[in-house]
Amino acid sequence: MPALGCVQSLTVELEDGRVWGAYGSGELLHGRVQLELRGALRLWALEVYARGRATAHWVESRSVGLNTVYRDYTAYQTFLHRRCQLVHDNGEVTILPAGRHEFPFTFQLPETLATSFEGKHGSVRYWVKAKLHRPWSTVKKVKKEFTVIEPIDINTPALLAPQAGAKEKLARAWYCNRGQVSVTAKIDRKGYTPGEVIPVFAEIDNSTSRAVVPKAAIIQTQTFIARGTKKQKSSVVTSIVGDSIAAGKREVWHGRALKIPPVGPSILHCRIIQVEYSLKVCVDIPGTSKLFLELPLVIGTIPLHPFGSRTSSVSSQYSVNLDWLSTIPEQPEAPPEYSAVVSSPEAEQSLAPPCRSELGGVLESPFFAYIQEFRYRPPPLYSEIDPNPPSDNIRPRCMTC
Repeated sequence: MPALGCVQSLTVELEDGRVWGAYGSGELLHGRVQLELRGALRLWALEVYARGRATAHWVESRSVGLNTVYRDYTAYQTFLHRRCQLVHDNGEVTILPAGRHEFPFTFQLPETLATSFEGKHGSVRYWVKAKLHRPWSTVKKVKKEFTVIEPIDINTPALLAPQAGAKEKLARAWYCNRGQVSVTAKIDRKGYTPGEVIPVFAEIDNSTSRAVVPKAAIIQTQTFIARGTKKQKSSVVTSIVGDSIAAGKREVWHGRALKIPPVGPSILHCRIIQVEYSLKVCVDIPGTSKLFLELPLVIGTIPLHPFGSRTSSVSSQYSVNLDWLSTIPEQPEAPPEYSAVVSSPEAEQSLAPPCRSELGGVLESPFFAYIQEFRYRPPPLYSEIDPNPPSDNIRPRCMTC
């Protein structure tokens, strides 16, 4: 009589994704279920599932008299739900002999998936789960998670378009007009990848009677949606601080460098979770609220084609390029706190420009982070023809004079 309870181990193994164990939309997910038996096993069925789901969840409370009322906000969005029977349940018991057994499986991933993500109020997760059904025993389960990266190609007209804006603000103190501060900013495109440097072009005009301090920062905004309600969490990814601008003076940034650290890509096509980025130029004005100018950003996964142009075809860039995952530092430099760039009631009451020490803090990084090597522009093509030939009207210089 075959022995029961003789399962030594049940595991799920996945073949590594195309790059660094990450899978993309539309790819094949290959793996195998490994079953190690100490003795013969009777089973009804062995099945494996591939699942992917976004979850948003938070709880809010409010006081009603002497009681506290809690309200739960939860939402789900399913991206992947596949099932495969490795040992079919045909109504009869199947007997497996002692030893090691492997059951390969393959799943076709859908064409539309959201990038794996872990946030404070939600997540996007993908996993494979195997279930072993045995007579007169509980179902034995094992789960293996995997990572998905949604390809975002920045070589598209919408993401290659320049972004620009302008804003101005009157500085008032005790109902007195202290002058006006205006800022104009521009970046060369909307889409970037981690590791790239954003050249910030800006002009800050200080027509007030006090010195002001300009800053620029990349802001990540996580939005969670459940039951028609939104929950947002913003954090500063990285920032730079300009020199103090004296009263009546103007400062111009001629491509001030702002490097993008390892961050997760934008999540734009999930119904309940969105991860968005923006470049925010801020001017601290003593005695009044800060002046903000915000330009939208998209953090992608397919970098700018080194030999491409704004009119070039992007069909050859369909695949996700993640070779730069190996350059992720183990402990990236901590960015400033969000409050260092975004105004607060306490900051609005301050009458002195902030110091650089205000930028200390720790960034709450998302679950998945990447960085790529910085791509320099290609050098000019070599030619035997002198692009600046000497003019015939110029008399040769005498070397003895």
